[in-house]
Amino acid sequence: MKGRKELYLLVGLLFLLAVAGYYFFSSRDDGTGLPGVLAADPKFEPLQIREPELRMDLLEKVRKLEYTGSHRNIFLATPALPPRPVGQTLAPTHAFVGPKVPPPPPPLQVPAEFFGFASEPYGGRRVAFFASGDDVLMVGEGETFLGRFRLDRVNNDFADVEELGTGRHTTLQLVQPPEQGANR
Repeated sequence: MKGRKELYLLVGLLFLLAVAGYYFFSSRDDGTGLPGVLAADPKFEPLQIREPELRMDLLEKVRKLEYTGSHRNIFLATPALPPRPVGQTLAPTHAFVGPKVPPPPPPLQVPAEFFGFASEPYGGRRVAFFASGDDVLMVGEGETFLGRFRLDRVNNDFADVEELGTGRHTTLQLVQPPEQGANR
């Protein structure tokens, strides 16, 4: 019984589809037999122009025209320049020099003196000694000191230091500390 109901339902839907298709195509039929293709408007009449030709004299007149209005940028919201007196040309007030190059940054100053180094006997890791005022800092390679500097490399004569905020490098030469007093 269930199969018969489905069959009747399918036949009914196909019938409705056929009826809808017939009304759709018969209402849009314009004589071509193709739906959606429109014929030309039967009321259209082309203009009656006899011997149209290009007027070269008018074209040359338009080509020779030159704009004499104010030459202002229409995309900027600035007022227009006052009109120039006739016969007077504007002299440039200054020559273009080019883009201004900013001055180079000042050399990096580290508020400490490099006065020695030591090598660890088992790892070969080097430790540098810096004097900052009355404080002595022991800094290993790759460590930071004074909150903004990193010791990159230590050599026999110098220490390579990088400022963390800017990435600038400087080299601090080995300085001999002044002798406090001779012990004899």
